[in-house]
Amino acid sequence: MSNYAKVVIKGSPITKSNFKLHNTNGRAILPHSSGKYHDRYALYEYEIALLARSQNPDIIFSESLIALLKVYYKSEKRHPDTINITKSIFDGIEKSGLIVNDAQITKIITEEYYDKENPRFELELFAESEYDLNYTLTKKITPTKPKLYSPLRKNLSNNIYDNCSLADNSKITIKSKTIDTCLEQVDKVSAIIPKGKSCCNICNKIIISNDYIKADSGKTLICKKCFHKLF
Repeated sequence: MSNYAKVVIKGSPITKSNFKLHNTNGRAILPHSSGKYHDRYALYEYEIALLARSQNPDIIFSESLIALLKVYYKSEKRHPDTINITKSIFDGIEKSGLIVNDAQITKIITEEYYDKENPRFELELFAESEYDLNYTLTKKITPTKPKLYSPLRKNLSNNIYDNCSLADNSKITIKSKTIDTCLEQVDKVSAIIPKGKSCCNICNKIIISNDYIKADSGKTLICKKCFHKLF
């Protein structure tokens, strides 16, 4: 019985939350054969499953495991939340048959790195019956420059006004790099788009009524016309 396995998947990792949709009954669905952009996550999950199995033939873990996950993003500024990446990766690992259930992962360390030329993730699995996990935190002798995260106003983060088509067929896209400038842009857009109106994230048309489907925890809106085209 093997006590160790390693999986390396090239490409920028993605999360399920960005591709999950909800049908008219509110049930979450994950398209895989619509031929549209939303198939991307399901295909990525299958890729993980196939490569994980090919890299570790004949290995099936049935006991509890320790996992070390290193995620290498292409960009330091634009990438999914690492906390969501873990679940997405283990969905694919479970489908590979390498593990019986992702509940087997009892200890996990996740590290975030950046590699513009070779984005990927590297996952190492250790049988808990033969390995133990110890870690220490030490105070830096010379502090490094902190990586700061700035809060954004809600209507900026959900992209409601991003790439919306207006009545005069012009488009407004918030591309500003500073919060103050972004807020000024939002105020300008709010003055043009009727209050309470939102845009379909696929066709970019203003949604006149409640005839739409919510996805990604309400951050993505899709008009029913575009939604039906996906399936």
